[in-house]
Amino acid sequence: MSAPARLVPRTRAAVAERLALSAATAEGVHTATSEVPGWLDRHRRSCGTVVRRIPFAALDNWSFAPDTGNLRHGSGRFFTVEGLHVTRPQTQWQQPIIVQPEIGILGILAKEFDGVLHFLMQAKMEPGNPNLVQLSPTVQATRSNYTQAHGGSGVRYLEHFLVPRREQVLTDVLQSEHGAWFFRKRNRNMIVEVDGDVPVHDSFCWLTLGQILRLLRLDNVVNMDARTVLASAPAVPAETRALSSDADLLAWFTGERARHDVRARLMPLREIAGWQRGEHALGRTDGRFFRVVAVSVEGAGREVAGWTQPIIEPVERGVVGFAYRVFDGVPHVLAHARVEGGFLDTVELAPTVQCVPSNYAPLPAGERPLFLDAVLNAPPGRVRYSTVHSEEGGRFLDAESRYLIVETDEATTPDQPPPGYHWVTPGQLKWLAAHSRYVNVQARTLLAVLDAALGGDGAP
Repeated sequence: MSAPARLVPRTRAAVAERLALSAATAEGVHTATSEVPGWLDRHRRSCGTVVRRIPFAALDNWSFAPDTGNLRHGSGRFFTVEGLHVTRPQTQWQQPIIVQPEIGILGILAKEFDGVLHFLMQAKMEPGNPNLVQLSPTVQATRSNYTQAHGGSGVRYLEHFLVPRREQVLTDVLQSEHGAWFFRKRNRNMIVEVDGDVPVHDSFCWLTLGQILRLLRLDNVVNMDARTVLASAPAVPAETRALSSDADLLAWFTGERARHDVRARLMPLREIAGWQRGEHALGRTDGRFFRVVAVSVEGAGREVAGWTQPIIEPVERGVVGFAYRVFDGVPHVLAHARVEGGFLDTVELAPTVQCVPSNYAPLPAGERPLFLDAVLNAPPGRVRYSTVHSEEGGRFLDAESRYLIVETDEATTPDQPPPGYHWVTPGQLKWLAAHSRYVNVQARTLLAVLDAALGGDGAP
């Protein structure tokens, strides 16, 4: 006869409290926060990496398929660049998009030192990072990487994330990536705790969450993959009240998903309208949004020493911002149910503003993104957070956005916002981010710093 079922304690709240203690711990026991930028700079200098733009013809083992024009690797692995056709009731468009169906691992190893959780962070080179080396998760690898499709060396610390014991897992959730540039891309965001000795390689260091929050105040220091993992971790809600109950919020969001009719299908890259391929780039004929280019990476100091690849390059720096207000003593941010062609569902919750302003400069004021001027023109005293972060450096070249949290008022962001927008508390956003496909990757970056920016745990 089988043993009777045994109940175990629900521990999410306990994990959240331990993370809160780590967020409130300004300095760790191993590395001072002030030493981290210099440590990253030393790795930047020592890796000797050179990234060069090259013509498509110089790509090694990449080619445009003769039948579809899709850009693909000869091995059939890694990713492809294909065409996407998105149809909505009032509009439609075509564009290139990265197709990478495999699910990667973004994993951070955690360990207690002196009763406080520390996180093993990596100085990792990515060819698209503006400064090459940024603070990254312990493991940041696609399936092609960690199955060594490139023929290179293995991924350090990977064994902790492939088959972890369930009691060691602090967070584990599939999250989407950039829906404008990836087609239905997801990664497994994980934090796994260890209690034994962990040899620390020279390009890794232990930091508390409080230290990482302070580093998130610096431009281009903490990479996108680290930000999304931290945003997916459990948190103790700072508030018990909100403008909308959790049930009302879910009902509104489900209604937003249901009311949008979005049909997205892949199509041959050679057939997309409004784009032109040259020797060095595939871009829009009007020069807006982004282009596909090719790069050569030499002296990488990674699993392989060098390679070539296609990469997406935005035309200009973006602006990503949450409008923030306090209602009856409770902070709220204005979330946007945003449609992106590459999402698995029709919409995900995004920041109030997410765009490259110059893309909309030719348009009349009524066609500019809502609330863009409220975020861009906020007086300095109302800007609670302003930092430049780059996006995923493995697939995007110099893709930077200024991330903002801006205090607003009834005149600029009303209590009753227009359709598609909803006031949510940081705790509600954190609750939704613990589940797949609710909160987009840009909102997760701001969520990682939200409590600190609004004066919660880990505030500078």
